[in-house]
Amino acid sequence: MTHHTQPPAMIQIHGKNFEPLLTKNQLDGIIDQLAEQINRDYCGKRPVFLVTLNGAFLFASDLIRRFQGDCEVAFIRMKSYDGMTTTGKAKQVMEVTQSLQGRDVIIVEDLIETGITIRDLIEILQPQRPSSIHIAILLLKPRLLQVDNLPITYVGKNVGDEFLVGFGLDYNELGRNLPEIYKCVD
Repeated sequence: MTHHTQPPAMIQIHGKNFEPLLTKNQLDGIIDQLAEQINRDYCGKRPVFLVTLNGAFLFASDLIRRFQGDCEVAFIRMKSYDGMTTTGKAKQVMEVTQSLQGRDVIIVEDLIETGITIRDLIEILQPQRPSSIHIAILLLKPRLLQVDNLPITYVGKNVGDEFLVGFGLDYNELGRNLPEIYKCVD
């Protein structure tokens, strides 16, 4: 495995060109700041980090390793994308297997664009009656947000409307393994 100090100036996935947006060092700094806030807010508590698959697994891994208390980890899988476009509907394709009743839940998400998927996820969780639900996201596209009043407590970085790949984000399942985040330029 080769380690780049600088990400390649341009990569190509499925015939589309992508240029660097965030380096591994920048991502580490963002995650450090989020972890600091979560450690402060959840000191002495035992939250459940609910990781949305597939995209958030790399971000979640780095974030959860920086949590300084006891915690649990659960997974859920929602699907709302087909290629580079959102379908406008989110469906659950893998359920949470543990009880969240009375628990402090931190949903770990890689990217929020419209907010529809995360709203639908919260509606799925509500019948379990968690004591709190907060969202920790790596990237937010504020101009595309269509849902108000989401409990987005921890935001790594606001980004533009470009299509992104890398660090868990994919384009038709490719690009997740890239250590940086790239934006589509065509």
